[in-house]
Amino acid sequence: MRLALATHDAVLRDAIEGHDGWLFKHTGDGVCAAFSAAGDAVAAAVDAQLGLGLPVRMGIGTGTAELRGDDYFGPALNRAARVMAAGHGGQILVANSTAALVAGVGLVDLGERRLRDLSGAEHLFQVRAAGLPATFPPLRTLDAVPGNLAVQSTSFVGREVEVKELCELVRAHRLVTLTGVGGVGKTRLAVQVAAELTGEFGDGVWLVELAPVGDPAAVPDVVATVLGVTAQAGVSVTAAVTQALSGRRLLVVLDNCEHVIDAAADLVEAILAGTSTVQVLATSREGLRVGAEHLWPVPSLDVGGDASAAVELFVERARAANPAFALLTDADSDAVSEICSRLDGIALAIELAAARMVSMTAQDVRDRLDDRFRLLAGARRGLERHQTLRHAVGWSFELLDADERAVLCRCSVFAGGFDLPAAVSLQDGLDEYTVLDVLDSLVRKSLVTINQTSGHARYGMLETIRQYAEDQLAANDAISDVRDRHAAFYAAQAQTWWDRWDGPGYDAATEWVDAEFANLRAGFRWTTDRNDLVTATAIAAHSTMLSNALQRYEPVGWAEEILDAATTAQVPQLPRLYTAASVCTNIGRAEEAVGYAETATRLEPDPRYDPFEAGWTHYREANAHMYAGRFERAVELAAALAAQPGTAGLHGQCILPLFLSIVGRQAEAMAIAEDTVTAARRHANPWFVAYALHGYGRAFTQDDPTRTLHAYREGLDYTTTHRVPIFQAVFAANLAGLEAVHGTREHALDLFDTALDSFHQAGNKPQLAVTLAHLAVFFDHDEQPQVAATLYGATTHDQTAATVVGDLPVVVAHLRAVLGDTAFNQHTASGAAMEPGDVVAYAHHQIRTTRTASTAPS
Repeated sequence: MRLALATHDAVLRDAIEGHDGWLFKHTGDGVCAAFSAAGDAVAAAVDAQLGLGLPVRMGIGTGTAELRGDDYFGPALNRAARVMAAGHGGQILVANSTAALVAGVGLVDLGERRLRDLSGAEHLFQVRAAGLPATFPPLRTLDAVPGNLAVQSTSFVGREVEVKELCELVRAHRLVTLTGVGGVGKTRLAVQVAAELTGEFGDGVWLVELAPVGDPAAVPDVVATVLGVTAQAGVSVTAAVTQALSGRRLLVVLDNCEHVIDAAADLVEAILAGTSTVQVLATSREGLRVGAEHLWPVPSLDVGGDASAAVELFVERARAANPAFALLTDADSDAVSEICSRLDGIALAIELAAARMVSMTAQDVRDRLDDRFRLLAGARRGLERHQTLRHAVGWSFELLDADERAVLCRCSVFAGGFDLPAAVSLQDGLDEYTVLDVLDSLVRKSLVTINQTSGHARYGMLETIRQYAEDQLAANDAISDVRDRHAAFYAAQAQTWWDRWDGPGYDAATEWVDAEFANLRAGFRWTTDRNDLVTATAIAAHSTMLSNALQRYEPVGWAEEILDAATTAQVPQLPRLYTAASVCTNIGRAEEAVGYAETATRLEPDPRYDPFEAGWTHYREANAHMYAGRFERAVELAAALAAQPGTAGLHGQCILPLFLSIVGRQAEAMAIAEDTVTAARRHANPWFVAYALHGYGRAFTQDDPTRTLHAYREGLDYTTTHRVPIFQAVFAANLAGLEAVHGTREHALDLFDTALDSFHQAGNKPQLAVTLAHLAVFFDHDEQPQVAATLYGATTHDQTAATVVGDLPVVVAHLRAVLGDTAFNQHTASGAAMEPGDVVAYAHHQIRTTRTASTAPS
């Protein structure tokens, strides 16, 4: 077979290229080719058929296609594929669009046929040529077999992979149920799969629409009517249907079973038990729970970029509504991509949004999606449940029982997902196991999503479902109470996880704050709007401290936002709020940080207040002075802290070697560095271990650079494993220069790239300046003085870079000597004038240029 396929490919390629065609894609054992003239395509097909040892089917269509890279997309390509699929081995079929453009070619008129794309009839012709077979079995088109699949008013877009997978599942399982949220496209996908399989069911493919059925008892009657089964005296309708289907080879598509699910399940169970050749493809918000059922959740459309299925659907439907529609600018493309993403890739929502292109722009629609249920209420004809987005979601909501509605609505206040304890905290009179059962039911009904995070279930909702449920909650005047509970729960959780953070619980606490960040933000915003300063303080203070290692500095702004009001109100956790606010050192506001930290220190002994545990306030104060350039004061505070017992002393021990080495007291730093690392490892908190390894490496930089290299390498591995992004980037920046000397330049440049991106994206201005200073040293050693001087200029806004990067003063003197005062001043002024984003882009460009130069052949 391998030899036959190789010969097949060679014959096809020669025939295509011999007639000025382009073979642009292989599709398993087939190919796709493009021609500039219809006659060339037909001639190539004839030559290929005559030269092939294997009989293959060929289809040719003509139309405009969209070229993306080395591939074509669009309706013309899909139509040609459908024409081919209708034929048999050795047969060449052409669409009317091609037949009208060729002359001198023998064509047999096969008449109008319905192809499997369900988009109406296509006039087909068969190519006749000397040496080709003239007779073939009937075409594999929809009109060749019984059934009731209707012509679809719109084309089928995307989901080609899903169609293939589902065809295989239907072949392998007698009952396949497509599940998914309303509007996601279950019906259209099921109908398309059924169309693909028509040729495999001699007695037809039959679509039974259950959405209009209001009485579950009527389900067997509806199915009997569609299949043409007449009820018999003394025999139930279900039995009559089963008897009539016995021995027949057909596929029944039961569409929209959710509101009559028990009746549908009973009928399907009877059909499967009473026949051996009937298969069922069902669509429902949840499974039928019948033995041998194979569930297949229908995913939302891919929303990843301009070439995604969601964007393709939007564009096609928009052009159908307004032929002049086009993505003329990047802003248009970005708006459509954002619309598709915010609509969760739900096909119905995207189609309704696209229909608005008659009177709006994509940017107009995007800007109004916060009220999507009013915006996407069009005049679309069809079943009522599909007239608007609200109908599609409301159809599911109305089928829920009281507990399901209550849990769904209350959980709508979560942002970014939730876990079981969080869901339980918002309910009235429902215990954990009841809530768990309800969530299980909502997941089955496709209204709640589920993922695993660190071995635990995490739930969520598509934004469209969440907004609908939140509207229902507001309509019942319950939203304020539920949001109060939500904020109180996350305030308490933030403090609990902070207590676990300090020790072996670091990893779990870090994962928690990362997962729950959106909920913490929502809780903070709600409590500040309600002037609930106690809850807001708890969220802001602990979120800031938990997020620091992750370089997420948004909570610093929360702390500063409420600082004055909390001070006036004398909130009990006020010292914690000031301590948290002092983390603003990391966003380049050292002087403010000193003031915040000193205030926290002053408030700490006041019995009215509840400060952070011993050590944190004084550590933040020492750190703030270091960033503000008061190095001796920072060392003094660190030494005093190191003399204290317990965790407070560990804070001081971990920062003291680093601070001592920064001020040039290397011998003292080396003397205590190893004991510090040992103590930090014993405490088992990755933050302290990382700080200790950083100080250890810095202490030996001058006397034993090899030891420093090993310490930084260990620190990078350790902080990657334990997820301490701020130190991961610090180690990358510090290690890069050493790797350039003791490792490889390529690795050094990669480390610089990593550190630059990490600090820039986080907004960590001081550490970005330090990284640029390290990079300036690198480029000076690499004999690129102009680059080095420009990068140095970008560091001059930060007063700590020159002190923290010990080689920098020597490098600056060398650059001035090499370039001369005038050129040096010009380059440093250029760097100093750059915005952070510009200087990072400049640094990346120089790194790429250096990398390319070092790998170029000599």
